[in-house]
Amino acid sequence: MNSHAPVSPEPLKHVNEWDDFVAGRYRKGREQSDFRNFEKETDSPIAEFYRQNHTRQTLDFVLGKEREYGSLSHGRRTIWEAAEFLNTLVDESDPDTDLSQIEHLLQTSEAIRRDGHPRWMVMAGFLHDLGKVLCLFGEPQWCVVGDTFPVGCAWSDQIVFHEFFAQNPDVKIPEYQTVHGIYEPHCGLDKVHMSWGHDEYIYRVVKGSMPEPALYMLRYHSFYPAHQHGAYRHLMNAHDEEMFEWVRTFNPYDLYSKGAEKPSLHEIRPYYEDLIAEFFPEPLAW
Repeated sequence: MNSHAPVSPEPLKHVNEWDDFVAGRYRKGREQSDFRNFEKETDSPIAEFYRQNHTRQTLDFVLGKEREYGSLSHGRRTIWEAAEFLNTLVDESDPDTDLSQIEHLLQTSEAIRRDGHPRWMVMAGFLHDLGKVLCLFGEPQWCVVGDTFPVGCAWSDQIVFHEFFAQNPDVKIPEYQTVHGIYEPHCGLDKVHMSWGHDEYIYRVVKGSMPEPALYMLRYHSFYPAHQHGAYRHLMNAHDEEMFEWVRTFNPYDLYSKGAEKPSLHEIRPYYEDLIAEFFPEPLAW
């Protein structure tokens, strides 16, 4: 595949295409060796998605999005209102799925709940994809979904489609191409700028209302180079290492729950209304 091919404006027709792709990758019953095997995606919309993501997620771009969305100036909504807002992302032209966004969130949180985890972790399961409302604010998918990674330092070869970074303008800035880049060794991930997406956004929205392990789950659940492959430990501190045990605990619930039975919203809604009232009694700024 020509790594210098033009970047097209729409690598995926709909954000649900990403969810369907992830669901197929991680559904229970597959061999572990099949997971995250991107080789056959070389000429697919997934590859084009990552070409755009890796080309455009520069440090300057990320800093701009942090300023734009860090102000949380896109209205006030309750968690339930945000989930219902996200339901407008359902693709009615897709014949292969009838799950709403709320139902996927409930698949994840119900799997966590069934295994007896604490209520704050159930809440994190319901929250984890709400940052995808960025699509409804006009953001393209390449800066909403997909694996995340630090910017402002050398890109790990454990990032999927690593070769596409050759087109990223930051490759021409020597300071950004060293192993630590603009950061100090073991500075801690809180000081590291991550590629922009729904993980970072939902973390910023709810960070005053959730316990720290939940915030790590939300902020880093797409940081596969670190929590699956052990990359970027040179930037992590001891506290990050401890908290990433929670991220690794959470991750299978997100991935494998997509193959679970469709939840009955009518039956379980009272539980989630009570749960949301416990952690988020007032509307939040988005």
